[in-house]
Amino acid sequence: MLKFILTGYIENALCQAEYDKLEDGTFSGRIPFCEGVIAFGKTLRECEDGLRSILEDWVLLGLKLGHKLPVLGEYDLRLRKGSLHMFVELNRFAVVSPWVGICSLTIE
Repeated sequence: MLKFILTGYIENALCQAEYDKLEDGTFSGRIPFCEGVIAFGKTLRECEDGLRSILEDWVLLGLKLGHKLPVLGEYDLRLRKGSLHMFVELNRFAVVSPWVGICSLTIE
């Protein structure tokens, strides 16, 4: 398990991504268990980069809106008493974790 839970979650999800080469030579990528996470690109690398960006936004928005995100391996972002606690208000996202204390970021 990675020290950084969000990074680990993202990396785990990206390892399970599925890519297709389309008829026009471009690429599509998706993460099957993350509904709506799909990207397109002229190259495979562009598609991978787009998929990472969309996945990051999907996770942050899901946390902000209180969605139940899927558990990925050892990475569980769901709120539970005694584990990781997340507080979301307006456009501010804060994480209280036994590993790093309190950190926060602004979602724009």
